[in-house]
Amino acid sequence: MQKLEPPDSHLLAAAIGWLGLGCADDARAELAKISANNQKHPDVLEVRWTICAHEQQWNDALEIACAELVTAPDESSGWLHRAYALRRVSDGGLSQAWEALLPAAKKFPAEPIIAYNLSCYACQMQKLATAREWLHRAVAAGKKEVIKQMALNDDDLKLLWAEIKEL
Repeated sequence: MQKLEPPDSHLLAAAIGWLGLGCADDARAELAKISANNQKHPDVLEVRWTICAHEQQWNDALEIACAELVTAPDESSGWLHRAYALRRVSDGGLSQAWEALLPAAKKFPAEPIIAYNLSCYACQMQKLATAREWLHRAVAAGKKEVIKQMALNDDDLKLLWAEIKEL
């Protein structure tokens, strides 16, 4: 996908800035000014998804994540966003998130967050051996100390905290 050009790139940057200040309505207003042909640009969709996630509008977040997968199937963010939203929509859950993200692990073997999230889902489903396996994959793909600290602050992995401390 081609890079956004001005003025759309400036509008996107303004939206990101507003979002960083916690002003979702202002961020949305900036995104609305982006040209029609760039409304489905992956970078624009990413910011839209972030707004929905921040506001816990999971049905909208899921719809945006599905659009991300269509426009940028070779980017891991759409896969991660779809699984994250699927876990939280009213008719979703952990198993739906797991099933949605599992194919991404093959597609993006070097992406530690995919393995990390699969570890979280497995742990929450009480599949501790599987959770350990995915956590070790995340550590192998990423920076060990970063993953370790993230895991020790993540309630999803609480059942493994004693083991994680020993990593």
